[in-house]
Amino acid sequence: MRWKQFLTPVKSLDAEATRKLIDENSEEQFTLLDVRQPGEYEHGHLPGAKLIPLPDLPDRLAELDPEKTQIVYCAVGGRSRVAAQMLAGKGFDRVINMSGGFKAWKDKSAIGSETQGMSLFTGSETALDTLKIAYSLEQGLREFYLAMIDKIENEAAKKLFKQLADIEVKHQDHIYAHYLELADNPAPRDKFEAEITSDAMEGGLTSDEYAQRFNPDWESPVDIISLAMSIEAQALDMYTRAAQNADKDEDSRKVLSQIAREEKTHLAELGKLMDKIA
Repeated sequence: MRWKQFLTPVKSLDAEATRKLIDENSEEQFTLLDVRQPGEYEHGHLPGAKLIPLPDLPDRLAELDPEKTQIVYCAVGGRSRVAAQMLAGKGFDRVINMSGGFKAWKDKSAIGSETQGMSLFTGSETALDTLKIAYSLEQGLREFYLAMIDKIENEAAKKLFKQLADIEVKHQDHIYAHYLELADNPAPRDKFEAEITSDAMEGGLTSDEYAQRFNPDWESPVDIISLAMSIEAQALDMYTRAAQNADKDEDSRKVLSQIAREEKTHLAELGKLMDKIA
């Protein structure tokens, strides 16, 4: 038995320090590695995490980029420490074990399998195709927020839904600006919008699926912001995983990574909005 892989010391960070590390670095600089089982991952995971269960890790090392920092976590920290030591013993120079595991994670998380939302991104899209998909997802979320205004009684909640819908317009503005930068013969915005269709919202779920999963109180501004933050966390998760899979078009991968970074910013903005309301 190669005992070195179990004796190699690795750095550990608690959940809060790990969150700061993630916030301060681009997704292209690190890999979030979840070494739990698929069922655990589906019930909740760090947005953008790659799932490789610990029993599979020795045979799937080639899927990890040794040039990136590997941030490894499990449920409470035991399996991830073994995985981190294994990676260090296999020549991965920058490995961090998140002590306390997912149980200690207090920030927003994502739910669903690794394939959730990936039907929207096959990995073969061009950068322009990717922008159209992202724009359509923002549009779906905006229409959802607008539709809720007429369904609720609380005036503060109505105002909040309108504010959230306006925020999605700003997100679309950024995506269309990316499109103008990349397209050789960009279409006017009305024609660009006419080419997009999607029943899903950000994060790859429909409005009914979000409602069923999170079951918010539609009259509560706090619940509404919490739902919006959950949707943005799902979007960050989906775009990050899509970027990991976009190996056929480098420009598309860059676009997905950029959108993922913007989703992280959107999530932070909603957090500030929550602070004002709560």
